[in-house]
Amino acid sequence: MPGDTNAGGDVFGGWVVSQMDIAAGTTAIDRAQGRCATVAIEALRFHAPVLVGDLFSVFTHITRTGRTSITMHIEAWVRRQRTGEQILVTEGDFTFVAISDSGITRPLPEEDSADV
Repeated sequence: MPGDTNAGGDVFGGWVVSQMDIAAGTTAIDRAQGRCATVAIEALRFHAPVLVGDLFSVFTHITRTGRTSITMHIEAWVRRQRTGEQILVTEGDFTFVAISDSGITRPLPEEDSADV
């Protein structure tokens, strides 16, 4: 939306990162079967601007799990409204930790063979 843009008409990078964190958080919650918190965002790279009118999509891929943590690679893509061109706009590596209801880290449950 126009309220999410800078004076040049590009979408703020913070909005992009927020959407990536929401998508990654959903993936982390599914894998952890419960609450998770973002603990690190590493190697965030902005490749191209997001423009008003772009169709914005985020894709997640778990790259590593530890005892309590989940690391994933996140890609944000757009489809340009005028041309239909698909462009990788941002990518990064996010790490989440599984937490209990009281906010203390907890072990990840065993991975279901159906999830592999």
